[in-house]
Amino acid sequence: MNYNQARSFVYKNARPLDLARWKYLFEGGSKEDVLTALAAYQNEDGGFGHALEPDCWNPDSSPIQTWVATEIIKEVGLEEKDHPIIQGILQYLASGKDFDGHTWANTIASNNNVPHAPWWDYDPAAEASYNPTASLITFILKFADRESGLFTLARTLVKEAYSYFKAHFPMESVGNVSCFVKLYEYLKENSADTLIDLTEFKALLQQQIRHVITYDTSIWATEYVCKPSILIGSKASDFYAENQEICAYECEFIENTQKPDGTWAITWSWEDYDYPEEWSISKNWWKSDWIIKYIRYLKTIR
Repeated sequence: MNYNQARSFVYKNARPLDLARWKYLFEGGSKEDVLTALAAYQNEDGGFGHALEPDCWNPDSSPIQTWVATEIIKEVGLEEKDHPIIQGILQYLASGKDFDGHTWANTIASNNNVPHAPWWDYDPAAEASYNPTASLITFILKFADRESGLFTLARTLVKEAYSYFKAHFPMESVGNVSCFVKLYEYLKENSADTLIDLTEFKALLQQQIRHVITYDTSIWATEYVCKPSILIGSKASDFYAENQEICAYECEFIENTQKPDGTWAITWSWEDYDYPEEWSISKNWWKSDWIIKYIRYLKTIR
């Protein structure tokens, strides 16, 4: 793998946010620079939009784009509960916007008015999804005032989410599974306040992860598949030992499939879905994001 080529691509092509993430993760850069760049995507209602998730150019706040912000907050280790970005997200989640009483919407109606990938189409008849609800619950439990109604709601939602997981086991949606892994990891780290049977949850997730990982590695370079890095972020994961071999293979895959410009292939597209110009821009944004994720994964798993 050519680290310098990857770095050069990011410096030349990344959004300010992703360049700040690169510097923070790999060059001793400032957490505050990342948060300043992230804040540009936050709306007055506290939620996030503006193509923070590059496959949807909706400026309006949505649960998915807000979830992306929570992942970046986690990435830089922001812990201050009174930080304006965190308080804004809590305000958005407490407002009831895009929330049906049980789950936050996976897509929102105004998506259909802007350039977006087909999987972010809004369909009012679509089934409820726990992507990103299961992950947003962890954000609330971590940062909300324990005396607040939002915190009390999150405790109820944990039990509802787990009931849904068991009723729909095994799931086919990688997005749903990823959010449930994040929920499990948070609850395990904060087991003093046990809400569900974590031993059972872990056992089911071990089976679930084996169900959704794509073990046919011949298609990894050309199709959007579930690689282990989507679900297993480090050797400390409870799910690493059982999947050590495929995790090691992914490291080899990363090292052997880098392109001459320092990037990796983006294996999905929405250029044929009315928005070829916007997709070409989003694809470039994704390249920098994938560079960051792949190099971080190598540093964590190797």
